Amino acid sequence: MGDRMTREQRHRCMSRIRGRDTKPEMVVRRWLWRQGYRYRLCVKALPGRPDIVMRKWRTVIFVNGCFWHGHECQKHRPVTNAKFWQDKITRNRNRDARNQALLQTAGWHVLVVWECQLTPKHRIDTLRELDLALSRIVLEQNGSQPNRYSYPEPSTDLPVAAEPLEGYGNHHVDH
Repeated sequence: MGDRMTREQRHRCMSRIRGRDTKPEMVVRRWLWRQGYRYRLCVKALPGRPDIVMRKWRTVIFVNGCFWHGHECQKHRPVTNAKFWQDKITRNRNRDARNQALLQTAGWHVLVVWECQLTPKHRIDTLRELDLALSRIVLEQNGSQPNRYSYPEPSTDLPVAAEPLEGYGNHHVDH
């Protein structure tokens, strides 16, 4: 089965695909902002020009399109010009791996969120996992600082806020 579009139509269609401010990226950015995280976008000085850079936490987040970055969820590949697309996706995956390794070597935490993980069905779980990952990073980086909060040691001398439950089981109260 061949392509249903002419070469010019396909070119026009593919050239309109954005590399920034995609819907999945906006979902992650809006969620991060609501959680109180602040970030920079597409920092050119870093390998791979990450979508989101949180310098304070030395963390970068890539929000990857499943097709363009060869995610395993992509079962179907283009039939037209198949070799070109396979080679392109392989180059993209190799470049991604190289850039992530460079960032990690430089001391950055690298998180990748896939487009398919942000569909309505999976979005809440994905954002929860992202929250946990960021919390671990924040705790890890603050772990070397002394605990700023002190808690009193538990004591049996503390006043009781409610009466014990014994005696409430079989009593009938008349109003």
